[in-house]
Amino acid sequence: MQKQQGALFMRIAVLLSVLLLLLLQGASAEADADVAAASESNWNDKVKVFTVATEPTDGYNRYYRSARVYDIEVTTLGLGKEWKGGDMQHPGGGFKLNLLRKAISPFKNDPEKIILFTDSYDVLITAPLEEIVEKFKDSGAKVLISAEKYCWPDKSLANAYPEVEGKASRFLNSGAFIGYAPQVYGLLEDPIEDTADDQLYLTKVFLNDAKRSKLGLKLDTQSKLFQNLHGAKNDVKLKVDLESNQGVLQNVDFMTTPAILHGNGLSKVDLNAYANYLAKTFNGVCLLCHENRLELDNTNLPVISLALIAPQPVPFYDRFLEGIRKINYPKKSLHLFIYSNAALHDDDTKSYVEKHGEEYASAKYILSTDELDERQGRQLALDKARLHNSDYMFYVDADALIDDGEVLRELLALNKQFVGPLFTKHHELWSNFWGALSDGGYYARSHDYVDIVKRDLLGIFNVPHVTSIYLVKSSAFDAMSFQHKEFDPDMALCESLRNAGIFMYISNQRYFGHLVNTDNFNSTVTRPDFYTLFSNRYDWTEKYIHPNYSQQLNATYPIPQPCPDVFWFQIVTDAFCDDLVAIMEAHGSWSDGSNSDARLEGGYEAVPTRDIHMKQVGLEPLYLKFLQMFVRPLQERVFTGYFHNPPRSLMNFMVRYRPDEQPSLRPHHDSSTYTINIAMNHAGIDYEGGGCRFLRYNCSVVDTKKGWMLMHPGRLTHYHEGLLVTEGTRYIMISFIDP
Repeated sequence: MQKQQGALFMRIAVLLSVLLLLLLQGASAEADADVAAASESNWNDKVKVFTVATEPTDGYNRYYRSARVYDIEVTTLGLGKEWKGGDMQHPGGGFKLNLLRKAISPFKNDPEKIILFTDSYDVLITAPLEEIVEKFKDSGAKVLISAEKYCWPDKSLANAYPEVEGKASRFLNSGAFIGYAPQVYGLLEDPIEDTADDQLYLTKVFLNDAKRSKLGLKLDTQSKLFQNLHGAKNDVKLKVDLESNQGVLQNVDFMTTPAILHGNGLSKVDLNAYANYLAKTFNGVCLLCHENRLELDNTNLPVISLALIAPQPVPFYDRFLEGIRKINYPKKSLHLFIYSNAALHDDDTKSYVEKHGEEYASAKYILSTDELDERQGRQLALDKARLHNSDYMFYVDADALIDDGEVLRELLALNKQFVGPLFTKHHELWSNFWGALSDGGYYARSHDYVDIVKRDLLGIFNVPHVTSIYLVKSSAFDAMSFQHKEFDPDMALCESLRNAGIFMYISNQRYFGHLVNTDNFNSTVTRPDFYTLFSNRYDWTEKYIHPNYSQQLNATYPIPQPCPDVFWFQIVTDAFCDDLVAIMEAHGSWSDGSNSDARLEGGYEAVPTRDIHMKQVGLEPLYLKFLQMFVRPLQERVFTGYFHNPPRSLMNFMVRYRPDEQPSLRPHHDSSTYTINIAMNHAGIDYEGGGCRFLRYNCSVVDTKKGWMLMHPGRLTHYHEGLLVTEGTRYIMISFIDP
């Protein structure tokens, strides 16, 4: 019994010991975690990070965000103050060194304190302080200064620099440096004028052998910590993880991953492109898209100037204006301005303002007869926005057709100075933005252009050029300029914004609309939209094909059959009919209705009509495509088993019946496998009488419907005649298919 009790006590003791050990280990782990957390939080005590910015530009906000995502505390010097360092397009910048010297003076005798200084407008941080300090300490320097490829601003000093090997960067750049506080203060202790050049100042200190040795100065020639991008496009490569869409910029010459990137000189566009994927902007989804979103207050919405710009004739201007009507925004908060430099669009422009102008806060239009060029038209729109004290300008060019009326609200919510929605031509890579620029400032394709256009990558992207449709905040109005001795107004605008440091974003998160194709658009012909099936298939279909067309392809959808094997389809819109009639009447060369017809092989027509062939108005190829795309599928639905793709038709023509010309047509067979007959106007409204009688079945179709198509066999069974038109003019469109 005593032995059993002793064994039990031993087991309990062991269990208690194990439990105590686990508790101690847990406490130790928690303590280690606390130490690690404390150590992490102490980095902002050990390292003081400074930058200079007198105003919170887009570049500054991006820089500050990149610091924040890595928990880096930044002290910004000069914010809200007047900049005294020159225009920075030329040597200058001493002002920032004077601000920095004063700011770090409290630490000048603290050998443990580390000072990190960077520019801000064109700088991005891509790593936490711990990694930055580790790279600095690995350099062995007391002060490590960033390096670049070019000796600037005094090229004559180039030979005074120490030689470097290979593709290393040899020359000092003043945009970023890190060092121990006493040595950094020593670097800056000599006086400098506010307008003197900061880079030249630091260069002379570095090139002084005694000072370089005393202060322990080194250049980061292999971009281990700092990467200056000017002249280094071929030295760096952006690597993006396909799952998280997070990026790392690598210097491929030295296989380093610099933590601080500087878009110095002409490389700011390159930095903008890289920054789309750096500093935790993506994490499987676009994080940047959800930051700083503007919550719209419907009781106090921003006032917006809506500028519609038509600098040249474009197809489907009527659909463009329909898209403007879709915009879901109170019209009384919109000032409407329309600039039309195309006579083709003047009437529609006037009509739109006359019909809807009173709905807007104000409405004004400029027509081609006012003889203002595009630059003047766009500038006038901007001047009007200033006059109205508008909070934003929403430019929409006439080649941009809005399909989703939420576009304006979504752009507002993104809360950017400049942002546009991605618009593309249907099934093309042509879009309203450029992902990169050539050396001359023209289009160049970026590494991510196709992914953005195809929406394989979703987000908002800082790009160098946006056109056709974009929203601009009033804070950017003063930077906007459409004047340039070489560039067109769009390119001039984008250059002016780039020069002002205003970021242009493109958003492809949602589909809001598309671009029409203006290539080879012939505005001199009657109803030119009708001619664009091949170049603008989507909009042509939307405008000219009946909205119920697709339903008829469903096997369960009933197709009216007014006579045996005579089928009735809803195929085209009123616009199709009106435009085609207008084209034919403008051409005017109706045949005389006699048997003699020089248009036909052999010159003889057995059953003549007063007609115009599609060949005569340049529409034969288009109409054959229409037969293939829209008529053939309906034929295959009702005449089961007959397939012929593409359909052949040698006779496609519009017939005109009038009481005083040719009022009817005698019985006949058609030279076709099947015939289509599309009513071009309204029975009982545009004309009286008319119709088609099928003699074999003693069956007539008299109440024809505009835009509806009769389809029937052509030979043998469907002997038919055209019934008498007693008043008005009847138009029908006929095709003899597969003769």
